[in-house]
Amino acid sequence: MTIRYRARPIEEAALKELRVRDDAGRECAPYADREGGAPLRCCLRPSVAGERIALVSYAPLRRWAAVTGADPGAYDEQGPVFVHTEDCGGPTGGRGYPFARAGAQRTARRYSSRGHILGGRVLDLGDDPDRVVGRALDEAFADPDVALVQIRAAEFGCFHYEVRRP
Repeated sequence: MTIRYRARPIEEAALKELRVRDDAGRECAPYADREGGAPLRCCLRPSVAGERIALVSYAPLRRWAAVTGADPGAYDEQGPVFVHTEDCGGPTGGRGYPFARAGAQRTARRYSSRGHILGGRVLDLGDDPDRVVGRALDEAFADPDVALVQIRAAEFGCFHYEVRRP
């Protein structure tokens, strides 16, 4: 399957800020990951046991709105994300969509250029997760009012990554 959309990690400027103080105003609290497997939003891969990471509060729509001039109003939210505590160089261009594993569930939330939710969908990734995510993104961007889509974990609602209109 051809990956048609670019999953965007947290931008480097935002990471620098989050590694000091997160979007909830808390100081970063780094730790050594004992188990591995934490979904890192800086490089869009699972952590490896022993890596230095932090769980920080992140407001993706707020940060996007600050750049675009959008006003998400009540749709602005923040939530927990894992990041490396030092620069990791970002994604290495792995195959497929990040965190798209067979049998998992994700949500695809659609947002307008104003930052308002236009809808969303729960995705059962089944046996071909890249195909399911790709079709959901095709469907979302078929609506000309959709500016970006956030892919999130269905079970916790955690932000995984965003995809902007191609």
